[in-house]
Amino acid sequence: MNKGKLKNTSRIIWQTLFFIFAVSLTITFIPREKQFRYHFEEGKPWRYGLLTAPFDFPIYKSEQDIATERNNIINSHIPFFLSDKDRSKNELADFRANNKSFDIDSMAMFTQIEGLLKKVYEKGVIDIESYDSLKGDKTKIRIKNGAIATEYSIENLLTPRMAYEYILRNCQTPEVKETAGSINLNLYIEPNIIYDTESNNRTINQQIDNIQPTAGMIQKGERIIDKGVIVTPEIYRVLSSYEKETLKNKVDINEGWYTLSGEILLVLIIYSFLYLYLALFRKRIFNNIRQLSLLMLMILIIVISSYLLSQRWLLGVYMVPFAVLPIIVVTFMDTRTALYASIVAIMLSCWSSPFPIEYVLLQLIVSMTAINSLKELTKRSQMFRSIVLMFVAYCTTYVAYVLMTEGDFMKINVSMFLFLGINCFMLLFAYIFIYMIEKLWGFTSNVMLVELADLNSPLLKTLSEKCPGTFQHATQVANLAAEAAKAIGANALLVRTGALYHDIGKSANPMFFTENQHEINPHKNLSYKESARIIISHVKEGMKLAKSYHIPESIKGFIATHHGVSKAKYFYTMYKNEHPEEEVDETLFTYEGPKPRTKEEGILMIADIVEAKSRSLKDFSQESLSRIVNGTIDDIVAEGQLSDTPLTFRDVTEIRKVLIGRLEAIFHPRISYPEAKR
Repeated sequence: MNKGKLKNTSRIIWQTLFFIFAVSLTITFIPREKQFRYHFEEGKPWRYGLLTAPFDFPIYKSEQDIATERNNIINSHIPFFLSDKDRSKNELADFRANNKSFDIDSMAMFTQIEGLLKKVYEKGVIDIESYDSLKGDKTKIRIKNGAIATEYSIENLLTPRMAYEYILRNCQTPEVKETAGSINLNLYIEPNIIYDTESNNRTINQQIDNIQPTAGMIQKGERIIDKGVIVTPEIYRVLSSYEKETLKNKVDINEGWYTLSGEILLVLIIYSFLYLYLALFRKRIFNNIRQLSLLMLMILIIVISSYLLSQRWLLGVYMVPFAVLPIIVVTFMDTRTALYASIVAIMLSCWSSPFPIEYVLLQLIVSMTAINSLKELTKRSQMFRSIVLMFVAYCTTYVAYVLMTEGDFMKINVSMFLFLGINCFMLLFAYIFIYMIEKLWGFTSNVMLVELADLNSPLLKTLSEKCPGTFQHATQVANLAAEAAKAIGANALLVRTGALYHDIGKSANPMFFTENQHEINPHKNLSYKESARIIISHVKEGMKLAKSYHIPESIKGFIATHHGVSKAKYFYTMYKNEHPEEEVDETLFTYEGPKPRTKEEGILMIADIVEAKSRSLKDFSQESLSRIVNGTIDDIVAEGQLSDTPLTFRDVTEIRKVLIGRLEAIFHPRISYPEAKR
């Protein structure tokens, strides 16, 4: 197996592994809570078609109804009390024992007081707390005497104070009353009717346990509700019962397998369409394992975060900084892929939202806002401005959706703005995330390109000091290439930065290049082969410098490919002319390449050669400039230097026009200033 086939096989394996990994993780983290397919509210019209019962199900009572029944049981319960006969006997015995000092004349009064005390215990003495709790709510109690409970009116019960007053009030004579008052009767009046906690709790709990959770049945095929009918409290209870039974029935093993099969099939379809899009329209991303891994990882992070937070909070899915996905993708890939990836993530995440339509609408609007506002991220202020725009888009879309669906401003959930605010605040860390991706994946963002294109950066400053002519050439090429890139829709910032660095290898031997020479030409003392070797080596030297200064791969590509596999033509031609009969080893005069692989690298090659040739012109007329531009491009195309780039004939034609126009502007004739007469 040759190297190309091995590389292709390796790429296919990684693409397959990414697909399987993404599908498996998504299915693993999908919330397993069952959802009812209908959304309904009491007092609102039914938005769906005719609904009939697909199976028999009971009508469940509401929690409020069950709570009312529970309270009714508690309120209607006749409490149990125990009659403590030993208490009354003991207290009467103590009364007799402690009052033996009565003489024979007072014995009649003692007997009368004892009889009243006995009568009090017969009526029943209850503690003041129990009496107060019964008063007003209850009219009867049940007094247990062994296993038998007898109903008893609470009007006959006496508290200790009431018993004392009862005795004094029923004394037959003032003398008896006076004698009773002289005795401390409170010592002998104790409650003999005791609250039976165990019996009361047992009886109440038994009655509560017997409460039926249902109130009627709905038969299979019975009409429940039709479209447009207002959901009354009764219908609401029926719909709630239907929802409860539906979700309960889905626990069935067969239903579970069907649900899992549906989830797997849907996730496969969504990821398959993503792969199909990449394979058809973004082969560069699809075949680049690093870019594909980043894209799939970002989608997974957003989707799984949505699943996890939705299980923690009802509106937790709105805390996920969803817009970080389009921000990252548009920064390192392109706007179309960013929108497609956002749609895929929205479709996978919306299952975790309690309001899927609202979620899809919000995230779609915010994704478009992020893509439109960050098409070319070059400054930190752009990120902050974009986040503010996204928060406004979130809030505006949410308010509009609520007003459209609810028709009531009061239905707006204020806490929703807090979740959206947290979401947008977390987007501030996207800038740090972009930096991490640049380091871990080796990608180049526009922000990094702006920093690299700073003429005060160490490498460019060294180039300007050691090779002023090369530096001037690089800046001119950068301007030409950027204009050409804009004209055909390529990345102008990337090609400008690449142009500034493409000749940094010349700083190793600056005087061997024409633009840096001043009357002295070191090639005069060298053979053509040695001169060609030194000229060609500036590509390798440039790659070494780029590596030592940690220049990103995207810029290294311009250094390696700006000459493609062309020849050092001057020395090659001179050598052939001096050795006409010798078979020339062309590899000694040929750059190692590779050829340009992107539009931007192809543009740089054209601009580099055109700018270099334009410096040798003596006639700067339009005809002369057109001839050099067209001739240069025709030679490059004929040599097949652009065969690996996606440049089209239309692109090349547009590049011709731009370069001719820019060279005319650079070399336009100037008027000569007259000298002042002395």
